[in-house]
Amino acid sequence: MSNNSANSSNLVIAQKVVKQLRLEASVRRIKVSQAAADLKTFCLQNAHKDPLLMGVPSSDNPFRPPKSCALF
Repeated sequence: MSNNSANSSNLVIAQKVVKQLRLEASVRRIKVSQAAADLKTFCLQNAHKDPLLMGVPSSDNPFRPPKSCALF
């Protein structure tokens, strides 16, 4: 009986693997050169919005050093 359930379990696992492989095989793929060109175009079009390239205005920077406060 144990052998039968093991075979059944192996069959279920194999069916899941086949299903996953079919899913992965059906994914639309593009060439790496085309993906790199698309990525480069995207980066160039959005460079003006990138805070790592343009910097962050000090008024909008939540990590700026706190201003000192003096009480008189």
